Amino acid sequence: MIEILNPLPDIRPRLRAALFDFDGTLSTLRCGWEEVMEPLMIEFIAGKTEVDDDLIAEVKAYIDQSTGIQTYYQMEWLANEVKKRGRNPDAGDDPWWYKDEYNRRLMERVALRREAVASGRQATDDYLMAGSREILKALVDNDIAIYIASGTDHEDVRTEADILGLAPYFTELAGAPARKAECSKEAVIRKMLTDCHLQGQEFAVFGDGKVEIRLGAEVQAITIGVASNEMQRCGINPVKRQRLAEAGADAIIGDFSRIDEIFNFLNIK
Repeated sequence: MIEILNPLPDIRPRLRAALFDFDGTLSTLRCGWEEVMEPLMIEFIAGKTEVDDDLIAEVKAYIDQSTGIQTYYQMEWLANEVKKRGRNPDAGDDPWWYKDEYNRRLMERVALRREAVASGRQATDDYLMAGSREILKALVDNDIAIYIASGTDHEDVRTEADILGLAPYFTELAGAPARKAECSKEAVIRKMLTDCHLQGQEFAVFGDGKVEIRLGAEVQAITIGVASNEMQRCGINPVKRQRLAEAGADAIIGDFSRIDEIFNFLNIK
């Protein structure tokens, strides 16, 4: 079911393009990344000192509110906290080092999932939000260009889109550029606006993070928050729902299983 927070006018331009976040919106290959980032942050901030409840709560809160931004910026926050708190004087202050270490730990689990799908031991649908492939195909069939923008490293997003069989649906795919602290989501939105001569409600933004929803709202795009329950691959995650509503989502969905309702909201006939 789609929850409409901001009804759209009946008379508006035809939808010409859609921007999707990747991880947590379409793909669940990286489901559980928070379980890697949280202990990493606590470990490097606390060092050999005792881990207290306040530190755990602060790290959890930061991860929650930063979901969707470039990983580099999350690691920049970590580097700053390590230096500011002074509990781990032997730790470095290079955000790129922390990002590399985070990626190394995360890829230990993601690589197993990738291999399971690539080898055929698991189906691609085991790592897709319900209805993902179907809505992408339906959008393409309606001559709507699909763009992907992700805070995950570009080559990883491209590889995982290929493994999941989604790459053919995308007009363009952009992840975080190698060793550059740039916002791929903002860059793609700006490119869509200029290169494709799009205006406001001629394109829609789908995502489970507040970053892409806020960016879409700023340029008056149609914003659909995907409050995904990544473990179940369907249904609503209430924490995400609240975050996305506060970010300015026009509507909230949990997955893409009700394409008819989504298309009715987007005025796609």
